[in-house]
Amino acid sequence: MNKQESAEKKTEFVRHLLDDVKALEYMLEHQLFEKGITRIGSEQEFCLVTEDWRPVKKSSEILREINDPHFTTELACFNLEINLDPIELIGSCFSKMEQQLHELLLKASRAADQNNAKIVLAGILPTINKSHLSLDYLTPKPRYYALNKGLMNLRKKDFYLHILGVDELNITHGSVLFEACNTSFQMHLQIDPDDFISSFNWAQAISGPLLSVCSNSPLLLGRELWNETRIALFRQSVDTRNISLALKDEPPRVAFGSDWAS
Repeated sequence: MNKQESAEKKTEFVRHLLDDVKALEYMLEHQLFEKGITRIGSEQEFCLVTEDWRPVKKSSEILREINDPHFTTELACFNLEINLDPIELIGSCFSKMEQQLHELLLKASRAADQNNAKIVLAGILPTINKSHLSLDYLTPKPRYYALNKGLMNLRKKDFYLHILGVDELNITHGSVLFEACNTSFQMHLQIDPDDFISSFNWAQAISGPLLSVCSNSPLLLGRELWNETRIALFRQSVDTRNISLALKDEPPRVAFGSDWAS
């Protein structure tokens, strides 16, 4: 793609993005969002490994074997994601969610077994090394190549990680695949638009205590780092700032924010 084609593609993307923002504003202004009901949803990311627990590039094969729309790809081809059905936040909803998750994980495990692989639920898979983060392990879809190219163009140099814990990790890397080291279970809450400000603020208030009891990812590339290394890893793996901008207090792409919503 030449520079002119690239510029045209970027312009087209920005136009679609602005159309989405206008649509959001229209829906809010005309009260087109569903109200009066609260639902929860969730997603589970997991790793695909060999018999000796090393990452394995088999997401496409296993996804075909599973043949279920609840499953989708992730950034790296040793990861997959499950999207559970949204359900109303009443009664035994959490038990129902857990039951569906177990059923889908069993389906994934059987499909992985058919492809000489296993599934692992780990915040950061301890057996990942730098060779597993080359572009050979990027899921072969245009969106992931575009993401990698876009972030690299913004940075204009390699990604850099510096995390200090029990050990210290200093490393540079020429792709966005550092971010693929992170997997997690995420829950989503549907709220009324009028509740956004208060819900955002209480979510921020409880995030610290929740993180403290969920920490389970101390290892990355053979180093013992933070109790929950995913925080630093996610923030730094998609940070497009250079040092001079960081010193000027330009916010990173991923952060906890700096104030309450009002």
